[in-house]
Order: sequence, then C-alpha cells, then structure tokens
Amino acid sequence: MGYLEANGLAYALPDGRELFRDVSFKVSGGAVVALVGANGVGKTTLQRILSGELIPKQGSVHVQGGLAVMPQFIGSVRDESLVRDLLLSVAPEALRRAAEELDDAELALMDTDDEAAQMRYANALTSYGEAGGYDVEVLWDTVTVAALGLPYDRARFREVRTLSGGEQKRLVLETLLRGHEQVLLLDEPDNYLDVPSKRWLEERLKATDKAVFVISHDRELLANAATHVVTVEAHSAWTHPGSFGTWHAARHKRIEKLKEDHRRWNEEHERLKELVRTLQQQAKYYESMAPKYRVMAARLQRFEEAGPPPEIAQDEQVNPRLKGGRTGIRAITCEELELTGLMRPFSQEIFFGDRVAVLGANGSGKSHFLRLLGGDDVRTSGAWKLGARVVPGLFAQTHQHPEWLGRSLVDILWHGEGRRSGKDRGAAMSVLSRYGLDKAGDQRFENLSGGQQARFQILLLELSGATLLLLDEPTDNLDLASAEALQNALNDFEGTVVAVTHDRWFAKSFDRFLHFRADGKVSEVDEPVWT
Repeated sequence: MGYLEANGLAYALPDGRELFRDVSFKVSGGAVVALVGANGVGKTTLQRILSGELIPKQGSVHVQGGLAVMPQFIGSVRDESLVRDLLLSVAPEALRRAAEELDDAELALMDTDDEAAQMRYANALTSYGEAGGYDVEVLWDTVTVAALGLPYDRARFREVRTLSGGEQKRLVLETLLRGHEQVLLLDEPDNYLDVPSKRWLEERLKATDKAVFVISHDRELLANAATHVVTVEAHSAWTHPGSFGTWHAARHKRIEKLKEDHRRWNEEHERLKELVRTLQQQAKYYESMAPKYRVMAARLQRFEEAGPPPEIAQDEQVNPRLKGGRTGIRAITCEELELTGLMRPFSQEIFFGDRVAVLGANGSGKSHFLRLLGGDDVRTSGAWKLGARVVPGLFAQTHQHPEWLGRSLVDILWHGEGRRSGKDRGAAMSVLSRYGLDKAGDQRFENLSGGQQARFQILLLELSGATLLLLDEPTDNLDLASAEALQNALNDFEGTVVAVTHDRWFAKSFDRFLHFRADGKVSEVDEPVWT
C-alpha cells in the first residue's frame, strides 16, 4: 500500500511573504485526508509542492506507491484538447513522454515515408508499449464507458470542451481511482459534480485502499468520506485525527488551548524579563549576584529563542453588501421557452424577491438557462423577457473572463465596466478588504485561488447594481466562512436570486426549486430533488 509523508514544509511567495511553515503530516493507505482552510492560505500551493510541481523553501515530501494528481482546473477545460489528451494529462510522466514521441513520429511518417521515419515510428511504438501505453488504454476503455457511455476508440478524439464540467471530472476521477498509482492528490474533485455523482465519489473514497489527499469545501462529502482533516491556518497546519463531523469542536478546543498557552507564555516571559532586570541591577552592586544574573539572562534567551506557542488563527471577515433594488413584480417570464437540444418547451414566472434554486443533472441546460437570462447568445425558441428595472448580474461557474487576464484586481476596479463605475486605488482597496482580497489587490486575476476569484466575482456583482443575481455554482470554490457570508448577504439582498447549485447545504436556503430533468422536462418541485 502506498503512502505520502510531508515533513517540515515551508513556502514563501515571490514577494517574500511567508505562506506557511513547519507543515507535517502523513497520508496512509486507506486513509482519506481532507485539507481545509480559508481561500488563499496556500492549499493549492501545498498540493503543488506535494506533487513535485513546486519546490518548498524548507522540508521534504516522500511518496511510495506512485503518485497521481487531479488539478483544480479539471471541469473548466475549454481549449481544443481531446479526451485522449485529458487522460494523458493525469498519466505518469514516462507515459506522457512516450505518447508525445509516438504522436511526433506518426506525423513525421505521414510527411516523409522513408526508412528513418519508419524506424523512428517503430521505436516510438515499442517505447509506448514499454511505458504501459497499451495496458492503460484497456483501463481508459473501462473509464470512458463508465463516465461517458462510450468505448475509448469512439471517445478518444472527442474534444474535451464538448463535455460538461461534471463529465470531465468523472472521467478523470474514474481514471485515478481505477489506476495503478497508490497515492492520489485531488484538488476540488467535487466541483461540477451533481449530487448523485458526489454520492458516488463519497462511496468510492470510502472504499478505496489508496492514500487520498483531498481539497474540498463540500461539508457533506468531507463528513461522509474524510478520515482525517489537515487544517492550514495561521501560517502553519495541524491535523485532526478524526472525521470532519468532529472537526469544528476540535478546532474550537485547540484555539481555546492556544489562547491559554499564549497567556501563560506571556506571563512567564514578563516574569523572566523582570527577574533578569532585577538581577542585573543587583549585580551592579553585589558581585556575588553576577553569576545568577548570567544564568537567568541565558535562560531568558533560550526561552525567547524557543518562541511562543503556535500562532492563533484569525477567521477572515468577508462582508458582501449585495443591495439590489425594487423591480417589476414579474422579474422573469418564460413562455414555451426551449433551449435548442437541451430541454422541452416550458413556461415559468419568477417574481421579485424569489429565491429560486435550479437543480438537475449535468448537461441538462441549467447553465445555458442562466447565460440566456444574463444576456449571452443562446439558441432558443419560444419567448422570454425580464421585468421592468431588472438588471441581471451573472456569476460564471468556470470563472472564464478573458478580458481580465493579465490585469490586477485594482486595475479591473479602476477602469470600471458596463454599469460599474471605476474606483481609485484607495476606494478599490477599501471594497477589496471587505472580501478579504486587499492583500491580493495587485495580483493578476488568473493567479488568484479559485475561492478568491469567486469572491471577486461576487464583489463585482455588488458594484454592478444588479437586481437579478444569476449564480452558477457560487459556493464551489468558497471556504466555509465565505459561503456562509454569501448566504447571509443573499438573505438581505433586495431583488431576485436564481442559482444553479449542487450544494446540498446551500440549496436549503432557497424557497423555490426548478428541476431540469434528464428527459428534458422542466418543472417546479416543492423541495430539492437530487436524482
């Protein structure tokens, strides 16, 4: 059985700021260790260190049994890559190199069919086989049938962008959970998954004998599947040797103990300093006191060098102010609306102040429906309209905003956009601080964590003056505190909220539920439906 062990890891950002230090833990075979912490504390950075992508400032990582990694971006792939490329991206490096050489040799043979090209192609075929390529294609056939309902030969040349986010996730998860590598690093594996798929993932995690290290914000998934919880906070990390269900109580108890330890340390520090000052004064007049002074001064030095107890975590304050405004009574009206190829025609009215959760399986058209209401070009038939003074604001699940690439948050706020006016640096930093983003104000949007990008999108919705919030999986990347802050802000929002979600906890806060069924029928239901 495989395992992963991290010892004394430390990492600093390029500008010199310390991200974390002295991070140590072990993930044994059959254990599912969850990594939790506020957005931006370094969870993904820690995972990149564990995977070997980044080199820590201090410390070491040891892996036995082979390592496989699921990056956070799986589910939001929108380039021209194929299913085969996606499967290769999570394969061992030797296999990736062999596949690349085989592709190059095949292209060269198509251009020049001479003896040298034929020999290169033959050698590439041999190397691909020795790297396990043909064996893994048998696995991939099982995986594509399980995830897509298609054999590998039919699925391999399909573009990944034609798959839903959930299909991309399920494809990679099937590959890693069925693969030979015994240590798995999974970064937000539940994002884009519908609830039946999340339940499937929970069962697979509980059943696997692999060592699994997982980053997730889905509390129900972690409560059901995690055996240990590693928390990154206060520039370090600690391990709770129990389930996520008991983590909150353990963290509260730990913080209370740290507060007491700090109080005692400060008292002892003051006592030693006062004793040293007293002995120093006495040594000036009594030579016999000099040895005692030197002994006590050395003791104080050792005490200070050992340092105080671990830093006490301070919960980040996220304070959205989603104001909205009065609109017409009928905020959204749909009459025999059909999104071409995705659903049957349906009619629906959504009124001012409604909180509507849009539920259903991946690929049923939920995100397209929100994009349509947000003003995107979506093929439809039938009719739909927004009510008087309804201003839509769309939160995109994939955080795809090419217009923000290469730009800092302060720069984006400075220039304004649409109904959102620009802000000078001082005003920009002020609003960023309410979202815990002031320290990231000069970072580029694409360099933020997924949770920070989500919070920034919510901030822009606040500034846009939207009276209709269209939220596509808004809690996917938010930490617990941020998700709760968003829910509280939505409760106070004067306007209408329509949200696509697979978050079982978040859905409980809504009062209407629109179900997009797998057979194409759209209907309103009385309570959340997850089948």
